[in-house]
Amino acid sequence: MHIVWDWNGTLFHDNDAIIGATNAAFAELGLEPITMEQYRALYCVPVPKFYERLMGRLPTDAEWEVMDETFHRYYAEHRVGCGLTEGAPELLAGWRSAGRSQSILSMYVHDELVPLVRGFGIEAHFIRVDGRTGPSGGSKAEHMVRHLASLAGVDPARTVVIGDAADDAVAARHVGAGAVLYTGGSHGRASLEEVGVPVVDSLAEAVAEAERLAA
Repeated sequence: MHIVWDWNGTLFHDNDAIIGATNAAFAELGLEPITMEQYRALYCVPVPKFYERLMGRLPTDAEWEVMDETFHRYYAEHRVGCGLTEGAPELLAGWRSAGRSQSILSMYVHDELVPLVRGFGIEAHFIRVDGRTGPSGGSKAEHMVRHLASLAGVDPARTVVIGDAADDAVAARHVGAGAVLYTGGSHGRASLEEVGVPVVDSLAEAVAEAERLAA
């Protein structure tokens, strides 16, 4: 039984940094700031499609570069004020002590993700921590294929992806794994329920669902 955890908005409660970084990116193009509610209603992957929903058109390559760079610069400054989601350390420790495995697959930059996870003192709970390598803005599905292929002895059919975005469920489906979506991150409940997988309001419920799905 294996869990693949998402990081941003799932294990890492970084909503304030995310919305601030999004609005900083918008300001670069003279766009109005949005609220967390608007963000959660409209957010989607790939991210340029999210910007299209707000701008009425896809950003140009030059605009995307400016927005992406601004977003990551602002986020890096403000993530230091964010912590782990409620209950996360205990749930990770409990899953591991029950003899089960878990890993992290994030679309956050790998070289920044690893020290962040290490800094919270939870790295030992995971058999692998993978962040994104290569350009940002894509889907998680191909990354999930590589991630699971690198985990020895992990059966996709007994694996559950826990994340906060529809794309997490898409990536899980792509490799034949289960998925549970958590409402505390980037998506509101309404948009998550359209995906057709269990939707929960706490990480404790997510782990309980994962246990049921992978049994």
